Amino acid sequence: MNVMPSHYQVPKYKEEFTQEKQHDYCVAIFVINEGQKLHKQLQRMKACNLNVDVIISDGGSTDGSTDTAALKELAVNTLLVKEELGKLGSQMRIAFSWALEKGYKGVVVIDGNNKDSVENINDFVIKLEQGYDHIQGSRFISGGKAVNTPISRLLGLKLLHVPMMRLASGYKCTDTTNGFRAYSKKLLLANNMAVFRDVFTSYELHYYLIIEAAKQGFKCLEIPVTRTYPKGKVPTKISPIKGNLGVIKTLFETCMGKYSL
Repeated sequence: MNVMPSHYQVPKYKEEFTQEKQHDYCVAIFVINEGQKLHKQLQRMKACNLNVDVIISDGGSTDGSTDTAALKELAVNTLLVKEELGKLGSQMRIAFSWALEKGYKGVVVIDGNNKDSVENINDFVIKLEQGYDHIQGSRFISGGKAVNTPISRLLGLKLLHVPMMRLASGYKCTDTTNGFRAYSKKLLLANNMAVFRDVFTSYELHYYLIIEAAKQGFKCLEIPVTRTYPKGKVPTKISPIKGNLGVIKTLFETCMGKYSL
């Protein structure tokens, strides 16, 4: 049984269903009202012969996309539904806590909007097995691909996000906004990381994890992945002004050490 770290705070959630554990690793998919995009992604994952159990951490979908029968048919192992306020960081803490309590050795994380190369999930598992603690998917290293990425996203990433994250972490990361990643049990349980704090409710947990993992000497690595945006208007849940300003504020605060111990 894992000894849970200090600062152990996890939002209330409901385990809608769970099935027998099949693998040593799981992939946690973070969703809220992703509609058919989620089902298309799960169909692709089902065809990939992945070496992971598929876990969905739902922020409170109301569009029917997390219907239990449909998810079971698409080879989902477990559905966890957040019952408190909070966004991505809360969903992440729920998934991490559940996975550790079930005895998984590590967690791959991915969005549920069908943009990412799910075919690479096993690559993350291989690196976890090799002893890496924080594996970041990157579109910008050899073998990676960025398809139809909006210019505004690229500019924000290259001119602001990456330079700040490099300065804060001392690690030469290249794709700091990409949510396709993996974390070892060792990293998630480390008291000097203190992942399970209720200050982590949004994007700050993604930023914090790479900054502190690098600073604390955990084994970090980037591997190539593909992220494909649909042509036309960019689908996003971040509002153009208030939402983007909030993301930038969170980035600055995290890089300045607001969440460091």
